[in-house]
Amino acid sequence: MFREMYRSKQAISREECIQILKTETRGVLSVIGDDGYPYGSPINHFYHEEDGRIYFHGQTFGHKIDAIKADPKVSLCVVEQGTKRADHWSYDVKSVIVFGKAEIDEDFDHAMHICKLLCDKFPSSEDEDAEEFRLYADKTLVFSMSIEHMTGKTTHEA
Repeated sequence: MFREMYRSKQAISREECIQILKTETRGVLSVIGDDGYPYGSPINHFYHEEDGRIYFHGQTFGHKIDAIKADPKVSLCVVEQGTKRADHWSYDVKSVIVFGKAEIDEDFDHAMHICKLLCDKFPSSEDEDAEEFRLYADKTLVFSMSIEHMTGKTTHEA
């Protein structure tokens, strides 16, 4: 069902893929949008080790939300910052692409717990987090994404 990676010599392990999902803060979530066109949206995400799912959030309305409700198939692409090569201008960069299905987290308390874990990935204070929750909790949907297929690779720029 899912294609094999063409440049398999550049493949990274599942453990490396998960580490990238855990440490990097941003990715691009792609959905099947209006009229079948792909729609990619930059998002913050959280990989939850307890259930092996990826969580992200959004407003209660909009293109991304409508698309997920119409078809839950999504993909997430996360690219790390990379490491500069000592002998060259270029970088070695690892990336991960995950395919799965997204679903709304209907449990408000669990959703807010996930939002707190997501906030912990960023350098903010508890006061700042509390203010964000006060302002936006009732306007926020939390989604979880299953991991049906995942690949990762190292790319040598140049």
